[in-house]
Amino acid sequence: MSVSGHRDSQMYKNGHYGAALLAYAPLGTATLLFGFPSAAVAGGVATVALATVPDLDMKIPSIAHRGPTHTVQFAVLVGAVLATVALAVAVTSEIPPITTAGSVVFGFVTGSLAIGSHIAADALTPMGVEPFGADGPHYSLGWVRAANRLANYALLGLGLSATVVGAWLAEAVGAGF
Repeated sequence: MSVSGHRDSQMYKNGHYGAALLAYAPLGTATLLFGFPSAAVAGGVATVALATVPDLDMKIPSIAHRGPTHTVQFAVLVGAVLATVALAVAVTSEIPPITTAGSVVFGFVTGSLAIGSHIAADALTPMGVEPFGADGPHYSLGWVRAANRLANYALLGLGLSATVVGAWLAEAVGAGF
């Protein structure tokens, strides 16, 4: 058993990685189409790296699972942190102001999207989520249990497929210019 009490915690990670890739694929594709392949890859890596951050609540005894780290407010906070990192990198790299502004927006959207994808994936389960906090509405589609191995790998497969299709599409459209 893992620290979280789940025997196969990797399954949950796979589902969240897939959800993150699925959510990021349109942004990554657009970023490629606008001619920023390094940013597209960096955004994808950041999104996947942040995909399981909300579940760190399971390692902190004073925080309820699917509590504050599974909210829109937390997604905005993570987006703001990533935007700040993007700003710091841009300023130290002496990037032009318009590119700096784009990097900051891209960082914010990427960070928020990563956490939002986690919340959306958890809403597929019977346990559901309260994305606006404990006083807000509870959302649960109840489609699959979090431990459903097939669902987790299917979500991973969907995310990987969306990423490949997005990269292919950007290459195909880009070749036409």
